[in-house]
Amino acid sequence: MLAATVRVARDLDLAEECVQEAYASALESWVSAGIPDRPAAWLATTARRRAIDAIRRDRALRSRLPLLVEPEEAGDEPAPPEPAEQAAADTVEALPDGRLRLIFMCCHPALGQGAQIALTLRLVCGVPVSDIARAFLVSEPTMAARITRAKKKISTARIPYRMPRPAELPERLPAVLAVIYLLFTAGHTAPSGGSLVRADLVHRAAYLARMLHELMPGEPEVGGLHALLLVTQARLATRVDGAGRLVQLKDQDRSRWDRAALAEAHDIIVGCLRAGPPGRHVLEAAIASLYAEALSYRWTDWTQILTLYDRLLLVWPSPIVRLNRTVPLAMVAGPQAALAEVEQLELDDRLAGYQYLPAIKADLLSRLGRPGEAAIAYRQALALATNEAERVFLAEQIAEQTFAI
Repeated sequence: MLAATVRVARDLDLAEECVQEAYASALESWVSAGIPDRPAAWLATTARRRAIDAIRRDRALRSRLPLLVEPEEAGDEPAPPEPAEQAAADTVEALPDGRLRLIFMCCHPALGQGAQIALTLRLVCGVPVSDIARAFLVSEPTMAARITRAKKKISTARIPYRMPRPAELPERLPAVLAVIYLLFTAGHTAPSGGSLVRADLVHRAAYLARMLHELMPGEPEVGGLHALLLVTQARLATRVDGAGRLVQLKDQDRSRWDRAALAEAHDIIVGCLRAGPPGRHVLEAAIASLYAEALSYRWTDWTQILTLYDRLLLVWPSPIVRLNRTVPLAMVAGPQAALAEVEQLELDDRLAGYQYLPAIKADLLSRLGRPGEAAIAYRQALALATNEAERVFLAEQIAEQTFAI
């Protein structure tokens, strides 16, 4: 709805208001008149009409109060497109999903990439501000302010709400990939709530990644993201048991994994690796694929995974990547070596509120036979966790360590 309406309104705030008004109108009129045969079309038409009415009212007001407003500058109204521009627009309009069109539209290079991603996650994907803040490792008020500033910049700079031309797509691609990646992450492990997984977000992100890969098959990072999501989605059903309790990777039933999806991902990864030096998403997909290809957790190729993490750190020097690298490091060099790395990461302020740092530290301490310290670290992770399934798991680990003291 927002994707369709913003193309008429050319203003995000106005488009949001019109969409909300359309839903409110439906709640009133459908009770008495019944649900229409095409409810989506009814909503889209209502929102679009409200946007047109608002634009007309605004123009009428400005025409009647010429002394109170600045005259419009020439060029404010969009000029009729040139034939070449129209052909480019037709090419982009072939995108079969309005959400993907709107993602590209919102990822405007006039905004910083972080602002592009946050704004798009909020407006297009409906991810709560609190969850976006956790993904960026910042506070919720900080993230809310960033999104507000981004919307204000779009308004004051009069950034046009149109689809980018095909030549402009590569410039926006990194932010688009980040949006889909973070949308999937928010579903794979829900930042809050009672369920570990939000399947609706997972499937939406996986669908968008597949569609983007079909549209841009020559982009290795697009293929890498598609493969990464395929691998992760392939084992989604085994991440919780029948009661919704978290199941660690080492305890998951690998016979239930989607082998067709894993095979498809493997072929994509091989093709991307042959195309040239791998980027972030290709390397992440290769790591995930190695985890999934092993016959058991014990027989995982930990040395190769550690090597891939070292390559990943070169192209994406993130503290989270360093933290994740401690998992294979512990299997190759032992938990003490991994613990030393974790203790160094504790000095990084960016991970101050990141629950998985004390959780990984607790696991390493437990494996080193230090249950008292492990229990303290698990309590630190529990204090930071907001997902109920993860909180239950952490509480169980605390009980085990306490019993072992």
